[in-house]
Amino acid sequence: MFATVLEVLFLAFLVVGVPILSRSTTRDRQLHQVPRPALYASAAVSQWALAMAGLLIFLLNSLSASSIGFRKPPVLTALVWTGALVALSVAAIGLSLYLELRGWGPAESELVRLLIPRTREEKLWSVVLLAPTAALCEEFLYRGLLLAQLSQWLGSRGWAWAVSSLVFGLAHVYQGWNGIVRASLLGALLACPVIHLGSLYPSMLAHGLTDALALAWLGPKFLGNRDRGLGVRD
Repeated sequence: MFATVLEVLFLAFLVVGVPILSRSTTRDRQLHQVPRPALYASAAVSQWALAMAGLLIFLLNSLSASSIGFRKPPVLTALVWTGALVALSVAAIGLSLYLELRGWGPAESELVRLLIPRTREEKLWSVVLLAPTAALCEEFLYRGLLLAQLSQWLGSRGWAWAVSSLVFGLAHVYQGWNGIVRASLLGALLACPVIHLGSLYPSMLAHGLTDALALAWLGPKFLGNRDRGLGVRD
């Protein structure tokens, strides 16, 4: 009973608490004075702390690893899913950034521009630290624990897929409405192999590769020259 209560509280925090905290970061003007590698490290620490809390919930409830997606799929199938997810995700992100650049879509938030790496060192930090952290922690939390529990509570994988994708989008509220919609759609894509294969691994790999490409290539290409004057210390 105690473990179940903790699980409910933790998932409620994912649904409500994380978006509130994410929103609060947009009001912190001191972030503009922090070097980007330090921002990346802070984000990574926060995500790993949340993932460790999720791991504790997982252990207390005696869940099986396979029930939350830690199941090895056929290698070729996993690679096909990963390639398709990366292609679709990168295309979607690139399109949204292009539309914003042309003035045809919602503007990216100030905090998104703040996180875009400029130097080779910053790109290395973002690719080596931030992208793998997001891939491992967010997939475990949102496509693993949350999706599995919602499927059980709602009695429907379809509804669980929709709700978990929306919750994932709201966790990116610091990116503004553009980021919420984009993250929700990407979350829905990343949940597909979990639902069809019962495995998190293609989603984790695709998430990491997509974030790495977005941070080291798409972001600098479309936004890198547009964050001047934000008071960021390099």
